[in-house]
Amino acid sequence: MEQPIYTTRAHVFQIDPTTKKNWVPASKQAVTVSYFYDSTRNSYRIISVDGTKVIINSTITPNMTFTKTSQKFGQWADSRANTVFGLGFASEQQLTKFAEKFQEVKEQAKLARDKSQEKVETLSNHSQSESGRDTPSTNQASSINGTDDEKISHVGPEAALLQSENERLKSAVEQSNTNAKKWETELQTLRENNARLVDALQESSANVESWKKQLSACKEESDTLRNKIAELEAQCNEANQERQKNAQLTVRVKELEAELQEKEQELENLRKQAEIIPQLMSECESITSKLQAAETRNKELEGRIEGLQLDIDDSRQKQGNMKIELKKLMDVLDGKLDELQEFRQGLSKLGADN
Repeated sequence: MEQPIYTTRAHVFQIDPTTKKNWVPASKQAVTVSYFYDSTRNSYRIISVDGTKVIINSTITPNMTFTKTSQKFGQWADSRANTVFGLGFASEQQLTKFAEKFQEVKEQAKLARDKSQEKVETLSNHSQSESGRDTPSTNQASSINGTDDEKISHVGPEAALLQSENERLKSAVEQSNTNAKKWETELQTLRENNARLVDALQESSANVESWKKQLSACKEESDTLRNKIAELEAQCNEANQERQKNAQLTVRVKELEAELQEKEQELENLRKQAEIIPQLMSECESITSKLQAAETRNKELEGRIEGLQLDIDDSRQKQGNMKIELKKLMDVLDGKLDELQEFRQGLSKLGADN
């Protein structure tokens, strides 16, 4: 009878029979996975049951290999079931214990197979020796005693026992040969299945490496995209700052344009005032000529000098005041023109900077 020798819990998977690449969950949750030993057949099996469904029934042979593909996942190929089983454990310690037990059970299965082969070879050799030893005695008895009927009448109980033993050994040898051919055929089938499963396992390992490379490439691409996003965010911040500066400069330009319009209005007023200056100058010249004529008349009319002297003094005073005001006005106009020139230069420089 089979007895459990080791039990653990794990998530069970099987390789997809179509693609031979993807894993298909055989259980929705962690289930019990046990090693069983059959003392009558001297064999070991891994059995797992999910409710009433048997999801693992794998007889361990010496050719099997348990492979750790990650810290918590392992797999092995079963050529008889023509599939690959995978187990996902809750911790690395459970995976290590299961792998060690698998190796131990595989060694025991190898020893059991070697003992069985030794028994078969011993039985075959013994049968061949008995057959070779009994055949001459039989021929000798036939040649000595004559016919078979005469032989049967003369043979003793020991010869009959040897003959029956010989027949039994012959049947055993024939059965052994038949079993050997059957085992050779099964062994060949197992080797072919094992080769296919090894190819599937190697392909699965290659796919795992490819997936790892793809994951690494995706991580690098993700890091690159993160860096680009950070750079774009920095550029956006700089652009926002430039926009704020441009908005401030636009406001400043509008203010300067308003000031320029005011200055131009003042300049226009000054130009209008400057247009009056020639009239004033002509009036001054006319007054001067009149003053000279008056002075000439004053020479002739000395009597009127005293009366007109006051008028002349007033006229001179007004003329002096007018000249002073005209000079001040000219100075103010020159200053305004200089300020307007400087303002235009500053405005041109500001426009070039913007």
